[in-house]
Amino acid sequence: MSNTLVIIPTYNEKENIEAIIKAVFSQEMLFDILVVDDNSPDGTSKIVQRLQKEFPNLFLEIRNEKTGLGTAYIHGFKWALNKNYEYIIEMDADFSHNPNDLIKLYNACDKDGADFSIGSRYLNNSINVVNWDFKRLFLSYFASRYVKFITQIPIFDTTAGFVCYKRKVLENIELDEIKFVGYAFQIEMKFKSWKRNFKHKEVSVIFTDRKKGTSKMSASIISEAVFGVIKMRFRELLK
Repeated sequence: MSNTLVIIPTYNEKENIEAIIKAVFSQEMLFDILVVDDNSPDGTSKIVQRLQKEFPNLFLEIRNEKTGLGTAYIHGFKWALNKNYEYIIEMDADFSHNPNDLIKLYNACDKDGADFSIGSRYLNNSINVVNWDFKRLFLSYFASRYVKFITQIPIFDTTAGFVCYKRKVLENIELDEIKFVGYAFQIEMKFKSWKRNFKHKEVSVIFTDRKKGTSKMSASIISEAVFGVIKMRFRELLK
């Protein structure tokens, strides 16, 4: 058993899930994997169950319905804390996050002393994104700039979803009080970690848009991020 858990939330990822699991397990460092599947109608969980016979450190949690990325990760965080993992990593199933970069996030916490590390697409205002159209790239990049301006958080890629947390960070964040479930979930987690004086480190990664499957991005998710950040900042000021 590894001291590090990679959480992969899934909904209709049958085209990617086997390949991403095998890619994580092919790394030189041993990682455990928890797939949190939202009862995918395409049979994603059945593929994971088949692979569990081959990989003893592959775990699966099936939720009854699709209730948002944030709630899937919180489910995984609680599971990881109960199993006493020291490091917990968020990762997408669609290869937008390169499994080869997992060790970078781990080392940033284990060797460099960060409490949480971020796989950053926009470190020092550079742009490391492949295969996104201009509209989506513009939206993502300026969303991170907007969040940084509103919250004053010293993080370049505030919306990144490739993140490693030490368990003490998750233990000190009231997970049941996380408000956002979509795009803004990633922002809220970083903001609360920073406000509790946990040390962060951004490591540069290249984000590659999915080649298989369908993106889960929607207008409501974007709206939550835009207006939710203002609400989040206002609540913090009231405190």
